[in-house]
Amino acid sequence: MSRCRRCPRLVAWREEVARTKRAAFADETYWGRPVPGFGPADAALLIVGLAPAAHGANRTGRMFTGDRSGDVLYQALYDIGLASRPTATAADDGLTLYGVRITAPVHCAPPANKPTPQERDNCRPWLVDELRLLAPTLRAAVVLGAFGWQAVLPALAAAGWHVPRPRPAFGHGARTTLRGEPGALDLFGCFHVSQRNTFTGRLTPAMLREVLSEAATAAGLPVHPD
Repeated sequence: MSRCRRCPRLVAWREEVARTKRAAFADETYWGRPVPGFGPADAALLIVGLAPAAHGANRTGRMFTGDRSGDVLYQALYDIGLASRPTATAADDGLTLYGVRITAPVHCAPPANKPTPQERDNCRPWLVDELRLLAPTLRAAVVLGAFGWQAVLPALAAAGWHVPRPRPAFGHGARTTLRGEPGALDLFGCFHVSQRNTFTGRLTPAMLREVLSEAATAAGLPVHPD
């Protein structure tokens, strides 16, 4: 995956950002490539985001690491006992996830955080492969935002789960159970941990913890709220 160059616009952007950098990170070497999923390969719970942030995962090489969205997500996972520490600053910071894996439908940083439908579709085979590898242990998934929800449903179908028609609608707190050859999968919707949502209060830490806790319980993971 880290060598993929399928989307010219994304390749150009991720590499430009890695060259020019942000002043605060001028002394760092940016990853500047597609960012793989993070977490154990036998995870019971999958969290699906949107795409790497230009100066977050595109810099550090790890999902939701080095940006404010990640600060919110990892704090919530730590609060309920699914992460070893509440912050994610670098790929070698020692952070460990317990039974949880984090991925995205688009693995390269997009301009303005807005991948196109074609870029989403180009990247789908990577998500399908990841879902197939996780299938033996995967029991629940939390999808952050409507874009991720729309992207993950056809990927789940391609990986062996049955997606009903009409497709389940996205919403914060939405929950549906998909069945198929891999077994039952509980799918949860959650507002994205973007600064737009967290700064305005559309998504609060308590709201995020509630969805993650419900999904972790559905996945059979122990939850230890503060």
